Amino acid sequence: MKITILCVGKIKEKFYRDAIAEYEKRLSRYCKLEIIEVADEKTPEGASETVELQIKEKEAERMIARMEKYLRDGAFVCALAIDGKQLDSVELSKKIDRLGTGGTSHIIFLIGGSLGMADSLLKRADMKLSFSKMTFPHQLMRVILLEQIYRAYRIMNGEPYHK
Repeated sequence: MKITILCVGKIKEKFYRDAIAEYEKRLSRYCKLEIIEVADEKTPEGASETVELQIKEKEAERMIARMEKYLRDGAFVCALAIDGKQLDSVELSKKIDRLGTGGTSHIIFLIGGSLGMADSLLKRADMKLSFSKMTFPHQLMRVILLEQIYRAYRIMNGEPYHK
């Protein structure tokens, strides 16, 4: 299985980069992992709703351009969104496993920027996934997502993992 995390912005903080590198290493025995970062737009202080929508749309255009080739190959797209479906770790593991056994060889997880994701991008997703009703920094969300994918593979393989 190939897992792509397509996200807005670069990780600046070393502690996030270290955590991401650790999960990349751990996941290397289970799947082919790719992390693609697209540039984020600077949000002016006190930006209007219209300006924020334009920013989200520019970021969405960059993400869509990067995932077009994968969509032609039948990739399953899962957008992280606060209003998405909430799964526990076992359910996420089963979802990834079912996709794989059903013939899907590529899952793309989308993480928007600090303003979230444009509706145009959310509409292209096969599934919207929520980790919580709370809002998390998009940099931290990348670490949380990687940890949950790692946990899912451990569960799928019947390997122990702390609860």
